[in-house]
Formats: sequence, C-alpha cells, structure tokens
Amino acid sequence: MTPGALMATFLAFMAGGVPVAIAMCAASLIYVMWTKNIPDFVVIHRMYGGVDSFPLLAVPFFIWAGNLMNSAGITNRIYNFALALVGWMKGGLGHVNVVGSMIFAGMSGTAIADAAGLGTVEIKAMKDHGYSTEFAVGVTAASATVGPIIPPSLPFVIYGMMAGVSIGQLFLAGVIPGILMGVVMMLTVAYYAHTRKYVADAKFSWRVLGKTFVEAFLAMMTPFLLVGGMTLGVFTPTEGAIAASIYSLFLGLAWYRTIDWRTLIKITMDTIETTAVVLFIVAAASIFGWLLTVTRVTEDIATWLLAFTQNPAVFLLLANLLLLFVGCFLEPVAAITLLVPILIPICQKLGIDLVHFGLVMVLNLMIGLLHPPMGTVLFVLSRIAKLSFERTTIAILPWLLPLLATLLLCTYVPEIVLWLPKRFF
Repeated sequence: MTPGALMATFLAFMAGGVPVAIAMCAASLIYVMWTKNIPDFVVIHRMYGGVDSFPLLAVPFFIWAGNLMNSAGITNRIYNFALALVGWMKGGLGHVNVVGSMIFAGMSGTAIADAAGLGTVEIKAMKDHGYSTEFAVGVTAASATVGPIIPPSLPFVIYGMMAGVSIGQLFLAGVIPGILMGVVMMLTVAYYAHTRKYVADAKFSWRVLGKTFVEAFLAMMTPFLLVGGMTLGVFTPTEGAIAASIYSLFLGLAWYRTIDWRTLIKITMDTIETTAVVLFIVAAASIFGWLLTVTRVTEDIATWLLAFTQNPAVFLLLANLLLLFVGCFLEPVAAITLLVPILIPICQKLGIDLVHFGLVMVLNLMIGLLHPPMGTVLFVLSRIAKLSFERTTIAILPWLLPLLATLLLCTYVPEIVLWLPKRFF
C-alpha cells in the first residue's frame, strides 16, 4: 500500500460522510494492517501519546470555564453594559452586538458559544427595534468569529500543542487582531447605519454606564486575569485554565448565585462530552499525522509546494485559500490537527513565524465557520433567528468583506500579530 493510498483512503471516508476523526483512525488502521511493516499496537500507542500532553490539560478547563460563564447569567450583564457604552451611536444595537461579542470572547473562547449565547439576546433585541432579521443575523455571525481570537482560545491551545508554540504567545498575538476585527466591523455597522438611516437606540448616561459596568466588571476581568497572570509568570496557560475555571465557578455559585448544584452537574457533564470529542480528534490526528510523516507524505507535499514557490508571501496566499476552503467543511479543531503536520514544516523552511501563522490559521478557520455548506455558525443562527439556511447565508455574505480585509492585514503585516508577544516574551 503506497503512502498516497493513505491520503486517498482518508479522503474516500470523508467523501462518504464519515466524521473526520473516525476517517483518520480508519485510514491509519487500514494502512498499518495492509503494509505489515508497522506493528499494529503503534496505532494505540501513538493515539495515547497524542493526548498524553501537559498543555492539553488546559482543554477541559477552558471548556468548563466557558460553559460556566455561559450559564452564570453573564450574557445580559455584558449586553446591558455594551448598550450603555455604544448604544447611543447610529445603528446602536449593531455596535452593541460587536462590542458585546468582543467582551464575551474573553470568557467563552469559541465562536459557537458567542453565537448561541449573546446571539439569542442580540437578534431578538435588534428585531424588536426595527432592524431587519438579515442585518441582525449578519452582524451577529461576523462578530462571533472574534470569539477564538481574543484570549482565551481553544483553537490556540490545540495549535500551540501540535506546533510546539508557546500558548501564552498565541494568546497575546490574538489581542490586537481581535480589537482590529471589532473596529473594522463597527465601521461596517456605521456604513450601514448611514446608508439605511438607522438611528440611535439608547441615550448616553454616565449613571447607567457606571451601573452596568459595576454589574459586569467581575465577569469582564476574566481575560485580564488570565493573560496578565501568564504574562507576569504567575501561572502557565494550563494553570491559567484552572484559575479561569475556579474564578468562573466563584462567580456562578457564590457571587451572582445563578448556578445551582444541579446546573453545575449538567455543565460538567456537557464539558466532559465536549472534551472527549476534542481529545478523540487530537488522538486520531496524532496517528494520522505520524503516518504522514514516516511515509514522507508531508515532505513530498512540502517539496512540491517549495518547487512551486519559495516566496513566503505567495505561500501565505495559497495557505489562506486552502484554509478558507477547508474551514467550509471541517470544524476548527479537526482542521488544525489535520493541517498542522503538513503546513508547519513549510513555514519553518520559509522562515515564517509560527505564532504569526497560528493566528492566520485560526482566523481563516473562524471565517470558514460562516461559509456554506457546513459552517456551524450558519446553522446556529438560522435556528435562533428562525430564518432559512439560504437567507441566513445571503445575510452573512456582505460581512465576509471586512473579515477578509482584516485577514489580509494580519497575514501581510505580521507586526499587528507579533508586537505584543515580542514585548512580553
């Protein structure tokens, strides 16, 4: 069985609708059993070795912290603060949508949680204030992509573990691009507000702003405690995930008292289920990536690409196109585990900073969540807004322009990404 048959078998399983993790496992097992020159037990050994990693301990704790925040009544507090902060601008609730997502990103770390959590509140409020459903869905979907860019971020944890990159540096690398995404989306909202004659949705009041800020302050401190602690060397990213979980537990159980013990058990079980899925994908990718390496498939792909171009700018363009395409079909964790073993060796040969490339990869995959046919955010918002999948897709398409513009800036102006990591590391 040739190395090319390994990829062909994997793609055949994928084309048949088999989940990506099972497709990687099955293709690897078939290859090992067919070739006979690799012991069968290597499959289990490599899969176990893939998840036997200290940085991966951060995964369940970040997921648990995000779930606790989602269930602790944080959403309305963030929304009210964002409304008091920017609701007085023209197209106010559109700006509230973006600012709320930026704040919520520092707690959830996932685009899906953002879309499902804040999206429920924001879309209803915008429809009640006379905004079209399509506009509400579009701005909600676009702003949700900032979730895994502003730390903490589950995709950054997976990428950092697989690429051997500092997770702390990746978290810092996402801060400025996340803010840039928010600014660009707010400019887009301002453009629509001007052309469609949207008005302000709230009067500015220092008293209301102060009141809502106090109510949301402790929740908003989560990303500052996390990033600040890692930057100052108080704890590692893995320890930071545990600290974030304990802090979220304190807010939900003791401070806001919005989580009871029955809810806590449900949140924990949901976390275990999500963690099992993520780690199974990582384990499957470990054996699949190892086989791609030992059979020299990754080396052959790198040689082919480097023969095509040795210009880093051209490679980054090709990588962006590949990642946007893959992001339409695979969820981010699966795409990262599949593509990191292939693309990272090429980045190293071309001298591309791996922290910079990690941000570019995650941003591409977040934009991919908005694409048909498999964009998860599309399905979530279609259900929340009670809008057909086709109309949801059309509503989101104009918002891809500001996101792609931000992607190009982050790709070809690496200082945007690397300025903070270089200052603190």
